[in-house]
Amino acid sequence: MRRVSILGATGSIGQNTIDLILRDPGAYDVVALTGAGNIARLAKDAIALDAEIAVTAHDHLLGDLRDALRGSNVKAAAGAAAITEAASRPADWIMSAIVGAAGLAPGLAALQQGTNLALANKESLVCAGALVLNTARDHGAHIMPVDSEHSAIFQAMIGEDIGAVERIIITASGGAFRDWPIEKLAEATLEQASQHPNWAMGQRITIDSASMFNKAMEVIETHEYFSFPPDQIEVLVHPQSMVHALVGFNDGALMAHVGPPDMRHAIGFALHHPQRRKLPVERLDLAAIGTFEFHKPDETRWPALRLARDTMRAGGMMGAVFNAAKEAALDGFIAGQINFVQMAEVVEDTLTAFDASSGHIAATMTLDNVLQIDHLARKAAWDAIHKRAG
Repeated sequence: MRRVSILGATGSIGQNTIDLILRDPGAYDVVALTGAGNIARLAKDAIALDAEIAVTAHDHLLGDLRDALRGSNVKAAAGAAAITEAASRPADWIMSAIVGAAGLAPGLAALQQGTNLALANKESLVCAGALVLNTARDHGAHIMPVDSEHSAIFQAMIGEDIGAVERIIITASGGAFRDWPIEKLAEATLEQASQHPNWAMGQRITIDSASMFNKAMEVIETHEYFSFPPDQIEVLVHPQSMVHALVGFNDGALMAHVGPPDMRHAIGFALHHPQRRKLPVERLDLAAIGTFEFHKPDETRWPALRLARDTMRAGGMMGAVFNAAKEAALDGFIAGQINFVQMAEVVEDTLTAFDASSGHIAATMTLDNVLQIDHLARKAAWDAIHKRAG
């Protein structure tokens, strides 16, 4: 039996991971599940999986979690420190699916135990790529990418010479506003931005897909994880969301990873690696699909891609600034304080402010320094939000 934990168990990635584990429960010994405010779901899954411990991020919900777990053998805990402790418990495989910079400390704690980490928390690599990868190397841990694009790149390069790779192409659906007139984007509502044409995901990542900030994060993640220069990483809009990434080699060949828009494929690949096992995902009928479309993204519509390149060129800890500003801007949009277009403006203002204070960006990359940059960048981003909100 493999000992596994799921950080971020109540989100879409966590729920898809649980779906796969419950299809073969005898193969897994579940150590820890963590979540945030969905106590009923967290407790139900912890009981179903007979987990050792369930942890909510919210201290004030500890009593509710204990009540929901009453009569079971599952222990309850709450708070950020408890989540990090849960990630430190001995396990063979941990899914890191906490949303946002909050996933960084638990992910590092898991790697410090030498645990194999399935990484769906892209913010970890964007904020602190060198720190995460060095921690894994120093402790003999392995990181498996779970974003569909990075899983696709990883799979396309199995058995290949990485030195023969000329370019990486990751695809984007274009999100909810792919075909909207640009001049109408400022009028987009929260409800409209929360509807994805292809993928079933949480609200925050769905909005990030519409703004292309999700893809911008994935470009930086590709740069960090695979050590490819920014000018070798391309983005194409692919409305069908079935070609997840392509790897181009020096002989002109392109290796493409094709599959349905179902996160259980990337999760299952990471869960079972190095084996491939049967997964409950759709088998594509290419004749029925008929056509795959690809388009060059319009950076007037999606300035997030330009800002990602600026971030990679700046280097240092500018990724932490980018992520913090993006998260704050998204919060501002959800709260109705800025419009859809102004999210990119807020991020650009924040990057500009920190580019002028390069001492922060050039500081040694430690967890404490990353968290300090995150705090300062969020403050700067909220200043930019309040300026626009009047």
